[in-house]
Amino acid sequence: MLVGGDQPDGLAVLRFRDALWDDGLECYLAELYVVPAKRGHGLGRALMNAAIDFARARGATYMDLNAAETDVAARALYESLGFSRTEGKPGGPINYYYEREL
Repeated sequence: MLVGGDQPDGLAVLRFRDALWDDGLECYLAELYVVPAKRGHGLGRALMNAAIDFARARGATYMDLNAAETDVAARALYESLGFSRTEGKPGGPINYYYEREL
């Protein structure tokens, strides 16, 4: 977990797993949260950049995450950092994320 801000005001939770297709790790961003009063000031971007750097340093070669369709600000942040919601190249089919309680 990475924390940021004075209180802290935000956090990023990462989970690592062995990669299936190479010798590295895969990193899943389980949570990115910034307290509402601190949003829009770059803390989320700083946490994401720190998370990416931390994942690379741990040997991760891939990072995945999910965001709700309605979370437009988060989606814009992720896309500005190079994350894609399409498979393969831009213009590919949209990726979907599924979940289920067990």
